[in-house]
Amino acid sequence: MNDPLAVIAGMPGVSEAVTDARKAVDRLYGHRVLRRKSPEVSARSALRGARASAALEGVDVPLDVIPEVTDPVVQGALRVSAELGRLGATWRTAPRQVLARLHTLAASGLTGEGGAADLGRPRATAAAPDPLGLGAAPGPQEAVARVDGLVQLVTAASKAPALVLAAVVHAELAVLRPFGTADGVVARAAERLTLVEFGLDPKSLVAVEVGHLELGPAYGEGLRSYLSGTPEGVAAWVRHCASAVALGVREATAICEAMQRG
Repeated sequence: MNDPLAVIAGMPGVSEAVTDARKAVDRLYGHRVLRRKSPEVSARSALRGARASAALEGVDVPLDVIPEVTDPVVQGALRVSAELGRLGATWRTAPRQVLARLHTLAASGLTGEGGAADLGRPRATAAAPDPLGLGAAPGPQEAVARVDGLVQLVTAASKAPALVLAAVVHAELAVLRPFGTADGVVARAAERLTLVEFGLDPKSLVAVEVGHLELGPAYGEGLRSYLSGTPEGVAAWVRHCASAVALGVREATAICEAMQRG
C-alpha cells in the first residue's frame, strides 16, 4: 500500500467531511480582521487551545485565569502552545525530534521517578495512564514500532488532505501513549501542527482543541472507534476530527468578531 492515507481519505463520508471543514477554514480566512491582526487572532486561538487541551487531560480552568494557573498540566499545555510556531519545518523532516520536544515541554513537572531524564524519551514500561478509557496501551516495543510507522507517514508524500494526516497523527499518539505522561497534550499539539504545516491552517487560527473539547464524550468514542481498526471506525474518527476543525473555526471566528467590535 503506497499511500495508506489516500485509502483513508476514500473511506465512507471522509471526503465530504474534509471538504466541509476545508470550506469552513476558507470562510474564516476571508474575515476582514485577519488582514491586519492575524497574529493576534492566532495567539488568542493558541491560548484557548491550550486551555482546552488541559481540560481534556482533566484540568479544566477558566480562560481568564489560565496564564496564572500553576498546575503542571496547564503549564505544560501553555509551553507546548507557545513553541508550536517554531517547530513547523522540523515536523516535516524530523518528526521524532519534534515529538520529543513536545513531550519535554508538556510533561515537565509530571514525570515520575526518572524526573527530567524521562522527558522526551519513550516509556520503558507497559504502564500508561488511560484518562479516556481506551484500554491498556501497547507495550513499549510495539509503541516504538508504531511511532516509527507514524514518522514515515509524516515524512512521506501523500495525496491525502492535511486533515486526514492530522487525524491519524492525533489518534496514533493518543492510543499509543508513547511517553506515558502528557500524551494527550502531545497528540493534540501534533494534530494542530500538522494542520498548520501541511497547509489547511497555515496561520494557526483554528482552535481544533476547543472543537474536541466541545464534542464531549464523542472524543473518547472516536478514538475507540479508531482503535477498532475497521474502515468504519477509522472513518468515524476522521469525521470527528473534521467536526472538531469546524468547531475550532467557529471559535476563531468568534475571536475575530470580538476584535472587530473592539
